[in-house]
Amino acid sequence: MAAHVSNTSRAPGAPRTTAPRTTAPPVSAPHAAYGCHEAHDHYAPYVSHGPIELPAPHVPYLVRRVARPVNTRLDEHLPTDHKLSQVYRVGAGLTGLLLVVFGILGLIDRIGFFDTGGATVLALNTNGALSVLSICIGLLLFAGMVIGGNFASTLNIVLGIAFIVSGFVNLALLDTGLNFLAFKIQNVLFSFVVGVMLMWFGMYGRVGSALPHDNPYWRARNPEQAAREDRAARAAARVGHGV
Repeated sequence: MAAHVSNTSRAPGAPRTTAPRTTAPPVSAPHAAYGCHEAHDHYAPYVSHGPIELPAPHVPYLVRRVARPVNTRLDEHLPTDHKLSQVYRVGAGLTGLLLVVFGILGLIDRIGFFDTGGATVLALNTNGALSVLSICIGLLLFAGMVIGGNFASTLNIVLGIAFIVSGFVNLALLDTGLNFLAFKIQNVLFSFVVGVMLMWFGMYGRVGSALPHDNPYWRARNPEQAAREDRAARAAARVGHGV
């Protein structure tokens, strides 16, 4: 029913006016399709009743992949897996060989264990402690070369980061009494180079932003899409064979 303005509320001589027709707003059904079970006056725009989630801060892709590595087991019977494992093995083996040779030459020269007198091997300053440490790390890399697979990849990454950190730490300790490994600037640069090289070998085919879809690490991160592509490939193969 329309609501009219009272005669006593209008000025003398003013025309009779009628208030607009008003009706109670309809109460819509809950947004059951959206998981909401509360009644609303209107549907649009739909706003979730849960807590507001702020977007996560931007984290570089490389940092996210290193911080959250994918645990996947390489099957060296597959061509892609075999290629990746070979890269990890070669990287660990070559670097390990270089470190073992450096350490053995340092021990052959019988340099004092904590001597900082300036003895050099392969143009790098060294002493007994650095020689023994180099041999130990080299043997660890040899173990990674023998095991291969995901272990070798992770070992290369971890030791690569350790070499880079060591370069910065020993750079700060140059010309101080805490320089027990007899580092010079050439040792610092060598540590940076070896660290970057090991990280490259360890991250090869593992943390790229455009990995091929037959890559085992990509498949481990995208299992549903990988399964769909496998089903599509099998269906295409059956069609091709006339099954």
